[in-house]
Amino acid sequence: MSKISNKINFGNYFEDFKIGQKIIHPLPRTISEGDVSLYIAFTGSRFSLHSSDIVAKEFGYKKRPLDDLLMFHLTFGKSVQDISLNAIANLGYAEISFPNPVYVGDTVSMSSTVIGLKENSNGKSGVVYVHSIGVNQNNEEVLNLKRWVMVHKKDHSTRSDINEVPNFDKTTKILDEINLPKISSVNTDASGGKYFFEDYEVGERLNHPEGITVDDSDHTLATKLYQNNAKVHFNDHMMQSTPMKQRLMYGGVVISMARTASYNGLQNAQWIYSINSGTHSNPTYAGDTIYAYTEILEKIDHKREDIGLLRLRTIALKNLSSNEIEDAKGEDGKYLPNVVLDLDYTVIIPKKSTKK
Repeated sequence: MSKISNKINFGNYFEDFKIGQKIIHPLPRTISEGDVSLYIAFTGSRFSLHSSDIVAKEFGYKKRPLDDLLMFHLTFGKSVQDISLNAIANLGYAEISFPNPVYVGDTVSMSSTVIGLKENSNGKSGVVYVHSIGVNQNNEEVLNLKRWVMVHKKDHSTRSDINEVPNFDKTTKILDEINLPKISSVNTDASGGKYFFEDYEVGERLNHPEGITVDDSDHTLATKLYQNNAKVHFNDHMMQSTPMKQRLMYGGVVISMARTASYNGLQNAQWIYSINSGTHSNPTYAGDTIYAYTEILEKIDHKREDIGLLRLRTIALKNLSSNEIEDAKGEDGKYLPNVVLDLDYTVIIPKKSTKK
């Protein structure tokens, strides 16, 4: 009989995490043109800055930067093996910022620190809170994020009753210096949109009409692209024995689909400055059709004359179009069953003075 090896990494369970623990994640990733093309293939993302070197150079870049969400996924994926390999679900995000642009040819890596732990009352799982930082090959910060994930316990018979939940800022601080080239002119024929910072009003709601159906092959291949190996996204055999009875779609795919849908109405909001908070309110599965609507929460003027910022709330829905729902929550304050994402984020958008 063969001797069973102990060299296999089975991932961390709730009991394996400690407050203050720092984890250096493996698998630095050098980004290729193929990554960019596949991201468009999986999401249909249409923002011109990330589609055209010519547009990017007109904006003052040396070449087109990566879509902020593609960079998020490729960097975030590094943390899955250590943080959420044994996850039940990724629950939410806070204080996500994108300090520096990333380009094809850059190499990204990530480290995380455990900042909170909360054992669930059922004794079978707990929530792990981490602060993760992604850097490029020059050790320049490209991603800073906090997230929390529900993770299985290894031993259901032992209780720690730990309940140390960190506080999060409601919004990410707007810096006086934003690492963005000065925008001299915006070609609205290239961007596909004619609306600028001044054209939006607080309280305005944009019902994005397009729906995007996500198949098994779409979300599976996309998640593989990000090297996110969480079992709940891939192991159909394992998931058949759970109440869900099928694989769970990676929440980042839902975020990307909502962002893609938001293009219609926000064509010139091509930069994500920060993600202030995000909640995956209900699970999403293969075959679901994603719709979205966006509310303008806040207009933030900036000392720069070429740009302003819009704080947005984008709600992603499954199998329900944006004009069929008035609010994401019911009278009881709970999310409606078709609401799969509540994303509070801030985008950068040019002012009218830049119109070509």
